[in-house]
Amino acid sequence: MKTKHLLAALALTVSGAAFATGDHSHAHQPQHGGIVAEAHDIDYELVASSDTLTLHLRDHNKPAKTEGVSARLTLLNGTEKSEVMLAPAGDGKLEAKGTFKVIAGTKVAALITQPGKKTANLRFAMK
Repeated sequence: MKTKHLLAALALTVSGAAFATGDHSHAHQPQHGGIVAEAHDIDYELVASSDTLTLHLRDHNKPAKTEGVSARLTLLNGTEKSEVMLAPAGDGKLEAKGTFKVIAGTKVAALITQPGKKTANLRFAMK
């Protein structure tokens, strides 16, 4: 009886170790100094300043196509709310220029629509 339990525990340990050492080459790390969120195998990195909002799209660490992609960002600062539409700006990014109130604590809700893919609904919190 002890042998069965020992073998079962060993099998779980080995399968857990195999799972834990899987391929992690798809890391969700910022490459442009922004904040990263992931949905549907795409990394979205939001880089925000007072005059530019940029959303970088990466598919397995390579710039994703942005043809036909649209994004609407909702910026929330306490009770203040503003919406911004981002447009393709080449090289895997969507962008808007203007004047934006982006400070520590600003919350950003992003709705990204891509042709032929599920709509991504993401949340970012500015640091």
